[in-house]
Amino acid sequence: MSRAYQPDRRAVARAAVLLGLFGPTRAFAATAADGPFEMVLESNVGVVTRDGVRLATDVYRPARKGVPVPGRFPVILERTPYGRNVTSFRDITAADRKPRTRAQVAETYVRQGYVVVFQDCRGRGDSGGEFIKYLREGADGYDTCRWIVAQPWCDGGIGAIGLSYAAHTQVAMASLGAPGLKAMFVDCGGFSNAYQGGIRQGGAFELKQVTWAYNLGLESQEVRADPRRLAALKKIDLKAWFASMPWKRGHTPISLIPDYEDYVYEQWEHGAFDDYWKQPGIYAAGYYDQFSDAAMVHMSGWYDPYSRTATENYVGLAKRKKGPVRLIMGPWTHGGRSTTYAGDVEFGPQATIDADGGEDFFAQRLRWFDRSLKGKGPGLAHDAPVRLFIMGGGSGRKTAEGRLEHGGRWRSEQAWPIADQKLTPFYLHASGALSTERQAADGEALTYDFDPAHPVPTMGGTVTSGEPLMRGGGYDQREGPNFYASREPYLPVEARPDVLVFQTEPLAQDVEVTGAVEAELWIASDCPDTDFTIKLIDVYPPSADYPEGFALNLTDGVLRCRYRDSWEKPSLMTPGQAYRIKVEAFPTGNLFKAGHRIRLDVSSSNFPHFDVNPNTGAPEGKGLTRRVARNTVFADAGRPSHVVLPIIPKRG
Repeated sequence: MSRAYQPDRRAVARAAVLLGLFGPTRAFAATAADGPFEMVLESNVGVVTRDGVRLATDVYRPARKGVPVPGRFPVILERTPYGRNVTSFRDITAADRKPRTRAQVAETYVRQGYVVVFQDCRGRGDSGGEFIKYLREGADGYDTCRWIVAQPWCDGGIGAIGLSYAAHTQVAMASLGAPGLKAMFVDCGGFSNAYQGGIRQGGAFELKQVTWAYNLGLESQEVRADPRRLAALKKIDLKAWFASMPWKRGHTPISLIPDYEDYVYEQWEHGAFDDYWKQPGIYAAGYYDQFSDAAMVHMSGWYDPYSRTATENYVGLAKRKKGPVRLIMGPWTHGGRSTTYAGDVEFGPQATIDADGGEDFFAQRLRWFDRSLKGKGPGLAHDAPVRLFIMGGGSGRKTAEGRLEHGGRWRSEQAWPIADQKLTPFYLHASGALSTERQAADGEALTYDFDPAHPVPTMGGTVTSGEPLMRGGGYDQREGPNFYASREPYLPVEARPDVLVFQTEPLAQDVEVTGAVEAELWIASDCPDTDFTIKLIDVYPPSADYPEGFALNLTDGVLRCRYRDSWEKPSLMTPGQAYRIKVEAFPTGNLFKAGHRIRLDVSSSNFPHFDVNPNTGAPEGKGLTRRVARNTVFADAGRPSHVVLPIIPKRG
């Protein structure tokens, strides 16, 4: 739909009152010190998609004396399922922890001569249509951009912003070459391949999709319209439900929101990498050639579930597009760009995006769009193609807030993967050693029982949207009351018989590991299917603050063995037969200090981050019975299980 905007003073006043910012007869106004423009809002404009669905849209325009300024301006667009006029708790800076309202975020751009458009995704907020997570965002975003460039206030250039789902919506519409899209700031999202990160990973299903559906379902249109259903949902005990797995369709914690349960099970039951996973919105890698040729920043964190997405999108697009294309990787959990810690680990005041850029995040993002859409001003403060925060090097003391002082520093690189990385195999030994020396003898193996009823609990990592069951970040790998599925007496995870631990001797010198991590394991099982997991850990030696040391998780991965040879054509195993498998973990960047150990844990579960394999070979999401699997990892000369670490040579 294309129509000229006519300011509606009543709509402006109503929107201002709804946002609780101004009196009922005033438009938003920037002070003279903030810039030359005031701001007016037309709330709940209807953008109609190709199939006739109306998308609720707020348009903020530059104004003077409460009247929109005539002329054409570049546009900043965000499409979100979280409410186009709802304050996000992530919209903070390192210096100001009070979240900015949507109007305040818009004002950053409007007072500098931009139009800002915030829109509710289909089926969310005030938008019409049915919400089917991720799969309509490409077409709806394309239609919205087409509408924007047809407006008399648009100069033909659009910049996209947004975190998490609003990053997914950016990349979805860019995958279809959305009209006018000339700049993007992709913050923790934008699936390169949701089958390998964000929905599934290594064939396993990410159960955050269930917790997200429950928590966001409380705000869904159908639930908001039905007080009894809302009350019933609020009484649901998610922890009790997860303890009662496996589930059946129609009998889950999200059964009261049938549309949400349907899309969750569609994701869960699509185990093989078929055409379902190759749709725009969840598979940018399949659309790189037709992707919008925009100036792009891909930003994520080592403890973010979209670290692999950010690095893969950077690699795939930097070599295809005119760019510029940039990659920023911090030490953060999901959306934690202005936070100095992740879980129980502190990285120091320099760890935020604000500190690294020399100004707050909002100013940096504005500068990116000034350069990309207006052709004025410098680029990012550090305009190297790749900017990385390498964790580690801190004192190891406990901070006043009770966190491990792990430290770290920023560094610029010209490429990802880092050009001078040395991919170094570290071999698993049956003695528990992890060494660059291969095992000399044959016949060595380690066997354990994996009981699906007693899985290894998720203790941090690349987790988001998992409340109240799990949280991302770095933690001492010890079971405890804060980690769901833990059991008393809350021992270190290495005490579990179903966790194999391999570690180096204390390091004689510092060792940096930055890049993707992959293990090649020789395995066997007495079941037709099972999982194998890996976890890379920085082991601190005992100290006054941590008498038992601190085992800091860095990254982890999983493989469902039916997918060992093919993601498209799974095949069950022959019990007792040995197989070579590859388990991929997300990238990391960490300096292991001298005196620390590099450790790799191998097991068969990471719950509730991933669904637990029933070991029966049942179809994905449908197995109702379980078996204990007797799993074996070989570590001998003929079957040299090992992990490949990207070692970065010491510079200067």
